Amino acid sequence: MQIIFIMVGASLIVALLFLFAFLWSVKSGQYDDTVTPSMRILFDNPKQQNQENDN
Repeated sequence: MQIIFIMVGASLIVALLFLFAFLWSVKSGQYDDTVTPSMRILFDNPKQQNQENDN
């Protein structure tokens, strides 16, 4: 029974460490996309339809 409390405590510590690492990586910009904006100019824009009525 005592091992359950030790394992729950250890798993909470590991989970908090992973949460801290994830928040740190998001804050430091690890998930910023730097490739797609430079490639966006190469793709064609979809044609826009003219919504004017010719009355």
